Amino acid sequence: MTQIPTNMIAIDPAEAGGPEVLQPVQRPVPRPAPGELLIKVAAAGVNRPDILQREGKYPPPPGASPIMGLELAGEVVALGEGVDARLLGRPVMALVAGGAYAEYAVAPSGQCLAVPPSLSMIEAAALPETLFTVWSNLFERGRAAPGETLLVHGGTSGIGTIAILLARLFGLNVIITAGSAEKCRRALEIGATHAIDYKTQDFVAEVQRLAPDGVHLVLDMVGGDYVARNLDCLAPEGRHVSIAVQRGSKAEIQIHKIMQKRLTLTGSTLRARDVGFKTAVRDQLIRTVWPLLAEGRLKPVIDSTFPLAHAADAHRRLDAPDHVGKTVLTVE
Repeated sequence: MTQIPTNMIAIDPAEAGGPEVLQPVQRPVPRPAPGELLIKVAAAGVNRPDILQREGKYPPPPGASPIMGLELAGEVVALGEGVDARLLGRPVMALVAGGAYAEYAVAPSGQCLAVPPSLSMIEAAALPETLFTVWSNLFERGRAAPGETLLVHGGTSGIGTIAILLARLFGLNVIITAGSAEKCRRALEIGATHAIDYKTQDFVAEVQRLAPDGVHLVLDMVGGDYVARNLDCLAPEGRHVSIAVQRGSKAEIQIHKIMQKRLTLTGSTLRARDVGFKTAVRDQLIRTVWPLLAEGRLKPVIDSTFPLAHAADAHRRLDAPDHVGKTVLTVE
């Protein structure tokens, strides 16, 4: 039986700021509430929302841990009331609303998936945030279907690379945009059908050349002025799914274009959704995606790993121009 200490090392900055505020501190080991697991963290994924939280722009939802981090993998070492006793000692990956950048973290049992032998703990830690986000937005809200063509902005990000991999496994063609010729090359290696360098090419003109009838679906992390341009890329009955607003939360669009093409504009956020919603997504992933993980047909693209104490360097790496895939923190 794992001996659980009273205190742990965590990344819980006292104030907003640059990467330098991400210093290791001592925090009490959390206790699992009813329905929760206590996990000895082996690795934690680093995501764009973590940077926003560090900058003071994306506070944790009420009741969530202020400790950084939205996804992790590790061993279950204690159980809250009502949790299946068979989970004790099992390796799991978990989606959390906070708390992953630490030696121990709690997670609702409904937000955990078993780690199959085909995945390392580093690979497993890189998956929950992206899998929950991409599945719920691309396949549920966006109704992606085999044979359709998908446009993904930020195709070499953590979200973008998983979107490419999942879309290809489910029979979609994928056009991505990225910010360099090298990133476009990497995206094609990962599985994109076409890649557009948005710094040297007009992505609307390129999409219209590659898909003259328009794409069926856009997965947009950019927002701002991209939204109107995305509508120009969509086919009749097309769906536009917004999951981030890196270029701003306001957009000016032509409503008649939505009417003429019969377009659907939707979007969502994940972190503040309740456990019931996230459990429903988890159950969908178990049925549809977990078998692909178990067979070794789906693995995340790992850009780099850093020890927990070097979380500041991990955040710097996420902003590097040549970053492709996921950055992961490892916990001794």
